[in-house]
Amino acid sequence: MMSSGMTTGSPRRISILGSTGSIGKSTIDLIERDPEAYKVVALTANGNAEALAAQAKALKADLAVVADPLALGRLKEALAGSGIEAAAGPEAVVEAAARDADWVMAAIVGAAGLEPTLAAVARGATVALANKECLVCAGDLFMAEVKRHGATLLPVDSEHNAIFQVFDFERKNRIDKIILTASGGPFRDWTREQMAVATPEQAVAHPNWSMGAKISVDSASMFNKGLEFIEAHHIFGMSADRIEILVHPQSVIHSMVAYVDGSVLAQLGSPDMRTPIAFSLAWPDRMAAPVPRLDFAALARLDFRAPDPVRFPAIRVVREALERGGVAPTAMNAANEVAVDCFLNRTIGFLDIPMVVEETIEEIMSGPLGSQSVDRLEAVRAVDAEARGVAARHASRRTFAAA
Repeated sequence: MMSSGMTTGSPRRISILGSTGSIGKSTIDLIERDPEAYKVVALTANGNAEALAAQAKALKADLAVVADPLALGRLKEALAGSGIEAAAGPEAVVEAAARDADWVMAAIVGAAGLEPTLAAVARGATVALANKECLVCAGDLFMAEVKRHGATLLPVDSEHNAIFQVFDFERKNRIDKIILTASGGPFRDWTREQMAVATPEQAVAHPNWSMGAKISVDSASMFNKGLEFIEAHHIFGMSADRIEILVHPQSVIHSMVAYVDGSVLAQLGSPDMRTPIAFSLAWPDRMAAPVPRLDFAALARLDFRAPDPVRFPAIRVVREALERGGVAPTAMNAANEVAVDCFLNRTIGFLDIPMVVEETIEEIMSGPLGSQSVDRLEAVRAVDAEARGVAARHASRRTFAAA
């Protein structure tokens, strides 16, 4: 008898990098509905030792790792008597990713997820990629490693997962363009004057999706869609002029692929991340997922509009970074992470985010690192570190203001 749409046989060995975040929790929700189908090898988290330990014990994981070394004592205490191995530090997270799992959920937020995800890729594992920054800050390097090690890359972002489901890889020359849909976030109808005094609480209050703070702010600024633009470029090998972004407030159509004969294929579903996670977890099969089913009669209408480049300059900033190539996307990603963190900590305003990012890119590109290649991990690290320092300096010149 088949279980959860998976093939019969031994339990599938899986690891979850970033298990206490929203993607990790949704993945665990699916696993717990059929625990006999899976063997959890490793779980990792940033610093939430208590939540990680609870997950590890519930799933009978072999290993639990916190990235923050200061959280190791709390993790060991919470796991006492369970027989589950505990470790801490960035190196331990990489080691967890390198353990023998058939399927790895890569859901660590930000550039911190790059090295662990590359460790999973190096084993030739099936990697469910929910960390778009891997491809933004090191896209050429990452995709080369996927090819070199024969890894399978399954996109988990709802937009790229949607494209993956309707993208004809065997007849790619018959594809006209891909269309990334965007909800527009909580500020899609706000004026620039309103956004200038927006608070972190308002920015993270996404109207359709339940996400972590960083990605929620990225959605509000539309930097998230810009990052997905670069991600789509690398995953599907499409040039920038063949990738379109369209605001779709209902978040029902998750993305589309347009073909040369005029056909447009779309993937639709409720805005619930368990759908793309389930697709990735069961691939190439499908499994049941406890998500709301679409009621087309109740939907009544689906709206679309082009993003406003004046209110949301992030899309332009990202497009220009991709066109410039080299270290520009790496610097852009690092600067955005710094700027978002500053906004969440109320040291800069919401509209300062794209300004800090753009200023950082310009300084990095005109400096000694600007002409470097980022085809090695060490080069990526160097550009990332330098850009973070530059972004912090530019951010320090600004102040937070709220209504």
